[in-house]
Amino acid sequence: MPGSENSLLVRRGLTFATGLVECLCFAGAVFGWASLVFVLKTEGYFSSRCVNTTGVNATHILDCSGQDEQFSLVFTIASFMNNFLTLPNGFIFDRFGTTVARLLGIFLYTMATLMVAFSTSALSNLLFPALSFLAAGGILFLITNMQVGNLFGSHRSTIITLYNGAFDSSSALFLVIKLLHESGVSLQASFLFLSCCSVIHLLRTFFLMPRNFIPYPLPDHYTYGLTCGKTKTLSSKAAATCNTQATSEETPINKDEPVKQEKSFRECFLSRFFVWHLLWLSVMQLRHYLFIGTLNPMLQRLTAGEPSLVSRYINAFAITQLCGVLCAPWNGLIMDRHKGKPRAAGVSEQEADLQASVLSLFLTALQCILFSVCASTPYLPLQYLTFILQVLNRSFLYGGNAAFISVAFPSCHFGKLYGLVMALSALFSVLQYPCFALVKGALGGDPLYVNIGLTLLSTLAFIHPLSVYLHCRSLASQRAKSKAVASSS
Repeated sequence: MPGSENSLLVRRGLTFATGLVECLCFAGAVFGWASLVFVLKTEGYFSSRCVNTTGVNATHILDCSGQDEQFSLVFTIASFMNNFLTLPNGFIFDRFGTTVARLLGIFLYTMATLMVAFSTSALSNLLFPALSFLAAGGILFLITNMQVGNLFGSHRSTIITLYNGAFDSSSALFLVIKLLHESGVSLQASFLFLSCCSVIHLLRTFFLMPRNFIPYPLPDHYTYGLTCGKTKTLSSKAAATCNTQATSEETPINKDEPVKQEKSFRECFLSRFFVWHLLWLSVMQLRHYLFIGTLNPMLQRLTAGEPSLVSRYINAFAITQLCGVLCAPWNGLIMDRHKGKPRAAGVSEQEADLQASVLSLFLTALQCILFSVCASTPYLPLQYLTFILQVLNRSFLYGGNAAFISVAFPSCHFGKLYGLVMALSALFSVLQYPCFALVKGALGGDPLYVNIGLTLLSTLAFIHPLSVYLHCRSLASQRAKSKAVASSS
């Protein structure tokens, strides 16, 4: 019916648009930490860690390295929780569905904003649970929104990467709070407003999101929302879309095709793809986390502590983060570029997707090397280029991570595998704190040698695209041999 079709298109459009706004304005706010730290320092958080010391020519200076270390520890724990809690969050999403996962995310996010709102310099330690809750709630928003890509078929990877780019761009939220604070709006008022926005997340959960999951491939006439409908052409197994967890995710669009036996979660976890993908994500993520967590001290060092200059560069960094939502879809387009084109004989859709992912994985690793080289160069004006490369690479990294998992493994394991790879990479990212301590201690505040080491470590990311390329070439070789045998017999 034309009316119901139009209603369905409008609902899908609203789901996509509101999901983009949710990721863009809320989900990844924790990664705007550098802007928030500037405000927190002004408010005197952890100021008891600053001590008077004697400098050159017996002058008295205020040493706030202890304060910087506390702020770095807050971000280290929050970024670790952002990734590590993705594992239980992924299991919750796969086991209980969208509604339960989103309600948990809204609860954590609201608790986080209230904690910051009612924290003071005397209660600085509230930042530890607050930022961790903010990170965990934000990642649940992202996980539940990425399935929206399933509604748009051939543009699936583009939507997934776009949402990940919006997640990155949401770090500019703390820049807005910083600018408002400089205009006289209190930190408490800003975070109370964020708490009130939870009403919007609740409305979206019940009216514009499925109760369970959005299946892929998408069945004909699939509907969702407050009153989840049934498709007209589903088999009896898939007819219970609203009531069961498996639903039509496993039901092919072509009813004549046999249902393929999917790999088990254990097989996916132990596969070569998963291991190299984990390494690819971990080494680049560590580079980004250390850069974000040490940005304030680095700028303090390069500007000789000039507050107005530090503020200008912090603002420039936060503004470039907004471009993440513009950069990420390019990665999705790279991965979706083969969609709609006829495949070569014998090439499966998954193999075509893997072939398309090789370029994306390689470009992401290359961007990280360029970003790391710029970040390692102690030349202040060059940091503008560093900020641009950082947001470009970060957008490609997280969008490509989610998109690769969605094409390389069965969709029924997406939440668990996405959570597992993020959790394991979180364990690796904890190395940022000893790196920070090494810079502050033995290296006397000079991060050059640590930056060189991280740049060399980042080269390991090239193993993953090479592995996927060799796998695709092996499949093509096997097909060629099979054809040769068939033609000779």
